[in-house]
Amino acid sequence: MVLRSPCALLLALVIGAGTAWAAEPSGRRGAAAAPPGQASPAQPQAGSPQLSIAAVVNDDAISFYDLASRTRMVLISSNIADTPENRQRIATQVLRSLIDEKLQLQEAKKQSVTVSEEELKKGIEQLEKQNNMKPGQLDEFLKTRGLDRSAIVDQLTASLVWAKLVKRQAAQGLAVSDDEIDDALKRLKEHAGEPQSRVAEIFLAIDNPAQEDEVRQVAERLSGQMKQGARFSAVARQFSQSATAAVGGDIGYVRADQLAPELAKVVAGLRPGELSAPVRSGGGYYLLLVLDRKTVAGGAEQEPIFDIVQVVFPFPAQANEAAKRGAMAEAEAVRGQAKDCPSMLKIGKEKAPQLSSEGKLAASQIAPEMRKVIETMPTGQVSQPIVQKNGVGVIMICGKTTGASPGAISRDEVAETLLRQRLDTLSRRYMRDLRRTAYVDVRAGGA
Repeated sequence: MVLRSPCALLLALVIGAGTAWAAEPSGRRGAAAAPPGQASPAQPQAGSPQLSIAAVVNDDAISFYDLASRTRMVLISSNIADTPENRQRIATQVLRSLIDEKLQLQEAKKQSVTVSEEELKKGIEQLEKQNNMKPGQLDEFLKTRGLDRSAIVDQLTASLVWAKLVKRQAAQGLAVSDDEIDDALKRLKEHAGEPQSRVAEIFLAIDNPAQEDEVRQVAERLSGQMKQGARFSAVARQFSQSATAAVGGDIGYVRADQLAPELAKVVAGLRPGELSAPVRSGGGYYLLLVLDRKTVAGGAEQEPIFDIVQVVFPFPAQANEAAKRGAMAEAEAVRGQAKDCPSMLKIGKEKAPQLSSEGKLAASQIAPEMRKVIETMPTGQVSQPIVQKNGVGVIMICGKTTGASPGAISRDEVAETLLRQRLDTLSRRYMRDLRRTAYVDVRAGGA
């Protein structure tokens, strides 16, 4: 998202285009085919139809097995029901992501950019940490769900080399000057006291006018999936073409003047937790989610900081009443077992590792409805079960302190925001140029 002035968003470790939805490549012929119908693709044998070619990208091929493996991974990570209809709906977007990754890996090879085993290991560890998994638990997670580990490794490798390529391209003009930081801080001070919205985005680019209808339809399909329970952050990581894809689309708190007018108007009309319809702006379509809203006074004001442990038992996609009752019973059991924060965190890591976590949150960083619960809770007491969109959870307040508001932005944060914006713009331009010069043949029925 192009902002008119900086917002408090730290620079993402990996540029999100590595997992982005790709706009239609030039040279494309034919229409994308849906992946094979099996829910859990097994390793194909020689001569298997799964080894038929779904797409040719310059000198490399993408097989239907590759497409089926990645599609299943996207469905599970995004909390989308694994049905033939849903696989068919997202097949085109997934195939285009694979095409983009091939282009990035080919460019990395051309530029002699590689990823070491140590970098890949750290990337896997970061994925585990983001998903509240223990070290090494990702392999077990993939195995129990019939997912091919190579689908994760290939995606991560493409993201890492792409980050290096973009930074290399930007090396000459990457530095942010003190004058730029001073100007940004001045604007922030001038607008102190104005309402701010914490916004998450999914951006789908349009590389040429002929793609207008197609990209809009893709945005509408993704919106529909999220209204049926798909997680916004996971969909953003897989399909958004903004650098914020790496952080689930979260751009942080922004004021109306920091957004393009058409986006600002939409954000102003959304309540916290509400998803927008597709919005046409700049070079493509946006899906916007308002996470929170607050008003920040000038200066580094103080606000409550809560040290929280939460244990959440997730609902499966399209959960029935029996599944919901089961999750509620699990949450009730935690209330009877947890005596303090360490014991509650231990229970969460054992019984619900994916969504259980601990950490410190400022009051303004907590969703309004949840904030009402937390602000009235005594320290060391487990809450009543809280039904959320994705599951049933319980929380415990481990401690309360007072600290600087997240609205008090430092020079380093401003510099990182300006840097992220430059990398984001450069990444989009670089990827667009690779698509325009590539030979891409998408096949309708295999080889």
